[in-house]
Amino acid sequence: MIKAVILDDESRGSTLLQHKLQDFMEVIEVIAVYNDPQEALQQIRNLKVDVVFLDVEMPIMNGFEFLESLGQFDFEVIFVTAYNIYTLDALKANALDYLLKPVDMEELSKAIDKLESKIQLKEKIRKMDFHESKPNPALKMALPTSEGIHLIKREDILRVEAMSNYSVFYLTNLSKIMVSKTLKEFEVQLETGNFLRINRSIIVNLDYIIKYKKGDGGTVEMIDGSELEVSASKKNLLIERLFST
Repeated sequence: MIKAVILDDESRGSTLLQHKLQDFMEVIEVIAVYNDPQEALQQIRNLKVDVVFLDVEMPIMNGFEFLESLGQFDFEVIFVTAYNIYTLDALKANALDYLLKPVDMEELSKAIDKLESKIQLKEKIRKMDFHESKPNPALKMALPTSEGIHLIKREDILRVEAMSNYSVFYLTNLSKIMVSKTLKEFEVQLETGNFLRINRSIIVNLDYIIKYKKGDGGTVEMIDGSELEVSASKKNLLIERLFST
């Protein structure tokens, strides 16, 4: 059973979404509903959560600020917003999905199908040994969030993606860390390692690419199942880095 949390500052919005999710009660269970992001921050770490349906525009802190304040998290995020002024393509690339209010049942069903597939993939990834061929520890990076400073090994980074004015670190333990710094700042820090910025929004750890698919720029498939586009300007450099002896 998928464990879900709803965070929406408007009680009407959270109630409507909770009611619509009852149509999927065989696969998803809403274990908590919050209308105050600060209350959610205090309690969500004590919950076993698979997905958070997260409003974007909220007073005191918006959805992005909530994730940054949370620091490290391993649940999936489905943004729910009444505003189409945001760069929805960017949201969709970094969150599992996004839904526009009023939530359409067909779109909700597609999001839940995607969520089920992602959770099944996570279970497979948990059984993998990511560091079998890399016994030497890498230098650590310090990632500041409003919660504190997270110290992570570079070898534990799958990829880094831009989300609005934030950067999201995807780690091999399936958790994520959201940092209020631009991707450019991290590109400089990672340029000496086995990392490459494959398009304007994503830096990948080349060690975790398992397939390259041809195209204008092509796409790469990562060990966590994600498929990422490569810009045409980065194609040759990527191929050189991947296949050089």
